[in-house]
Amino acid sequence: MPRIAANLAYLFTERPLLERFGAAAAAGFKTVELQFPYDHAPSAVKAEIDRHGLTQLGLNTAQGRTGEFGLAAVPGREREWEALFKQALDYVVAIGGCQIHCLAGKVPPEQRPAAERVFIQNLSQAADLAREKNITLLIEPINPRDRPDYFLNRIEHAADVIAKVGKPNVKMQFDFYHAQIVGGDLITRLEKYFPVVGHLQLASVPARAEPDDGEINYPAVLAAVDRLGYKGFVACEYRPRGRTEDGLGWARAYGVVPQAK
Repeated sequence: MPRIAANLAYLFTERPLLERFGAAAAAGFKTVELQFPYDHAPSAVKAEIDRHGLTQLGLNTAQGRTGEFGLAAVPGREREWEALFKQALDYVVAIGGCQIHCLAGKVPPEQRPAAERVFIQNLSQAADLAREKNITLLIEPINPRDRPDYFLNRIEHAADVIAKVGKPNVKMQFDFYHAQIVGGDLITRLEKYFPVVGHLQLASVPARAEPDDGEINYPAVLAAVDRLGYKGFVACEYRPRGRTEDGLGWARAYGVVPQAK
């Protein structure tokens, strides 16, 4: 049975971040992930993780300047990327996490060839630093409808970058929501690129809400995940239609059962 995790940047947002850990545990989640927790001291986040007996997965590198979405593939910004990556690495180690999603950033079409080289070089160097801390790096194809000019859009491109980096701790974050919008054919593509998949995420399409409606047949997709022998987590990176707890009925079948009061 696939193991389901809560993305606390999307779920339980009715509460301040530090209160979301307890809410996730009460709702039946045992594992969580973050995006940009940098406004909070790592010690405060770790205290909440430990208090509620949760497992922490990963977080994102910071976005950069206002309007940006990462720097890992942005030419001319290598020094700034190094600083953002070090921040993420120090933070994830401090809170007991195991993954960093390296945001590639926005790149205009004329800079894409240079960005490819920068991305591969930056990831290669970062992977060596992360390996010393037993941290996996993730890269995620993100659809251009939601994030125009984002450098990495397709599963196939991510797999090619991973092959060129050639580091065993660089993997793909395969988000079914983005992959459906850019290419579809989810089960076949998951099977093809499964050897380089390090993490999974889900949401409905097109609404990016709970995965119980829309155009993706999640029972079939998650059955395929199980059949492939996936040992990681499937994180809920969706925007609840209402109160988070009220929309978790779909997750009961996957072991997310509210704690007894």
